[in-house]
Amino acid sequence: MRYAWLWVAGLTALLGACKGADGEGAAPGAGGGARMPVRSPAFAEGGMIPGKYSCQGEDLSPPIEWDSVPGAAKSLALICDDPDAPMGRWVHWVLFDMPPDLRLLHEGMPKAEKIEGGAAQGMNDFGKIGYGGPCPPGGTHRYFFTLYALDTKLNLKGRVTKARLLNEMKGHVIAEGTLIGKYRK
Repeated sequence: MRYAWLWVAGLTALLGACKGADGEGAAPGAGGGARMPVRSPAFAEGGMIPGKYSCQGEDLSPPIEWDSVPGAAKSLALICDDPDAPMGRWVHWVLFDMPPDLRLLHEGMPKAEKIEGGAAQGMNDFGKIGYGGPCPPGGTHRYFFTLYALDTKLNLKGRVTKARLLNEMKGHVIAEGTLIGKYRK
């Protein structure tokens, strides 16, 4: 019993590592590792997302910035989803194969499968390619912009959903970071 505190500390660390930013458990495919700070000049961490980035506004993707990408990264991926949606997590944006030296997604990214630098966008839960802004049926919802640094470029073809992307990322995540914004209709 002399070292019981060490066992408890180890168990606490293990359980903490299994939690995602929303406290519901890490996303499948999330490998942990280093942290990358993710931010937006459009809204503060935990702050309200401006209306122009929503279905009530221009439905533009917000500018997203990051740093501290590990040197071993071969590509970046980003998923934006809403864990507060009535039907379960609602996916707003799926991007992958972004160049590892990229540090900014500009406001209003085109809604096309292929975008600058060889990056690609997948399907959101609105059934469209690219970004689909916040559009909650009621109440205040949280929107998680999670960036992943991968040790490979995925080169996925065909329809890419969040589930498919997470499956393909398994074992390849070397760093990640999350920015949370809120929106109320």
